[in-house]
Amino acid sequence: MNNTTEKYSVTQYTVNSVLSFIDSGDIAIPEIQRPFVWKGRQVRDLIDSLYNGYPTGYLIIWQNPDVKLKNGESSVGKKILIDGQQRVTALMTSIGGHPVLNENYELKQIAIAFNPLAKGEEERFAVRTPAHDKSSFWIPDISVLFRTDFDSFGFISEYTAKNPGITPQELNQALNRLLNIRNCQLGVITLVPQLDISEVTEIFVRINSQGKRLNEADFAMSKIAADERFGGNMLRKAIDYFCHLAVDPAFYGQLSSKDHEFMASEYADKLKWLKDDYENIYDPDYNDMLRVSFMHQFGRGKLGDLVSLLSGRDFIERTFKEEIAQESFEKLTAGVINFMNKYTFEQFVLAIKSAGFINPKQLNSKMTLDFAYTLYLLLNSDKEFPKVEIKPCVQKWFILSTLTGRYIGSPESQMDRDLRAIAAKGFMAFFKEVEEAELSDTFWEVGLVQNLETSAISSPYFNTFIAAQVHGSDRSLLSNSAKVADLLSAGDVHHIFPKEFLKKNGIDDKSMYNQVANYAYLDTGVNISIGKQAPQDYFTAALNQCATKELKVGTITENAALRENLAVNCIPADIFTMTAADYEKFLKERRILMAKKIKEYYNSL
Repeated sequence: MNNTTEKYSVTQYTVNSVLSFIDSGDIAIPEIQRPFVWKGRQVRDLIDSLYNGYPTGYLIIWQNPDVKLKNGESSVGKKILIDGQQRVTALMTSIGGHPVLNENYELKQIAIAFNPLAKGEEERFAVRTPAHDKSSFWIPDISVLFRTDFDSFGFISEYTAKNPGITPQELNQALNRLLNIRNCQLGVITLVPQLDISEVTEIFVRINSQGKRLNEADFAMSKIAADERFGGNMLRKAIDYFCHLAVDPAFYGQLSSKDHEFMASEYADKLKWLKDDYENIYDPDYNDMLRVSFMHQFGRGKLGDLVSLLSGRDFIERTFKEEIAQESFEKLTAGVINFMNKYTFEQFVLAIKSAGFINPKQLNSKMTLDFAYTLYLLLNSDKEFPKVEIKPCVQKWFILSTLTGRYIGSPESQMDRDLRAIAAKGFMAFFKEVEEAELSDTFWEVGLVQNLETSAISSPYFNTFIAAQVHGSDRSLLSNSAKVADLLSAGDVHHIFPKEFLKKNGIDDKSMYNQVANYAYLDTGVNISIGKQAPQDYFTAALNQCATKELKVGTITENAALRENLAVNCIPADIFTMTAADYEKFLKERRILMAKKIKEYYNSL
């Protein structure tokens, strides 16, 4: 395209026109099916702005590119709303009376109440409450006024009878001003169909006042929703419903009773197992589903490519062809169905949990988890790859990726490179190369030790250490019964050198006393018995009780068991004599022990 060619047009449409475009399907807005993120007050403020004639920002629409059909004709692309979904959805629920999904996946209308008697600074609009329903002067739900069957004469007569302070003429004037919202102008920026995904994204960023990045998964979902030839709308529903059910299995009751069309589709049987699934290690959203489905089916890592392929883009000829769009939809559908498979999904989750990652707070990167599931699907579909090797390979790749931050910086580019390398070399050969490069002795003995020098309890290195403890069925510090795995949800993270003890001895830097090398999971009773004692005091007490059998600190009464407990918790052997002056020495020694434990754990898989 010539650089001087305008890449957009600006048109003014009435609110009524925009809503009619949405209702008729001329503009695709799939986000209606997802939780509405605006608060009620934001919906109220939008209505108030329109009422007062204030600007409400531009909507951005992207015209899908025209696609060459097999018969040589051209199919005109559908328009996709890529910015303004929240505003449009707010109008649909407040004016149109349509219910929207809230954060709990419940369909609820956000009703806006109107006070036609409001004067000066008095509140004119409000989010509906029971008090508005009981009030004579508040109109609890303005959507009633916008209905085509609204009886204005009857309403005015009834309202003025209850509120003598307003005349029919005054009320009629107030109602007309409110109803005139339908005629308010909304600026619509329409991007030309010739733009590729990178240009659309750049334009979006420059126009958007907040400078936020355009989510390419939203692009893809919009493309899917706009499709009328290759089953896009039902595919979109399958993705949305799977994500809803993964979070809220009870949602199945609502789904089965409300969406009969979907329940008759091929997808319904493939996700109904989620109604009994309460696992929360991997609750994918539509970003995750699209990404994994795309990567394992197309061997690409950049979702922008999916958007182009669903449009029918021929990357060589730089045109858009129906057969490419059809093939892309078919492959993506197969990918989504594979993603939803009960056996593979549950086996993948089992692989992650049996590696010691049993609590969501141990997971630092959804991208890392997404690629691990992609890898599981790829290896599972490879008939020549030994099935028995899939689980340990996925586990080790997940841990390797977590420890090295492989998918943190530029995840899509890294994923794309990895997928291409796996396709070219085979996974095992590629895996060996990466292991040799990333997990050398220097990494284990120096790099990882340095990485454990952090106060961030969410650190991937500390979380991997905890995973190693879970995997080893390690008992928590100074306990002969409570396991670390049992304490992740309800146990206490204990400062081995108590915080108050360190402060009293001049170590009052938060980043020092909160080092992860100073943390260990403790049973609540053990934690209470330790209190603010110096480590040499309570560890010596624990040692002495092995002789006396009188419980003072913890529940271990055998010397060998105590030594083993200290070892699995990576406590230096000379902890019994350490003072506050030895704190930094303790941290260094424990980091080395923690890194060694992580290495042994990794190699054991």
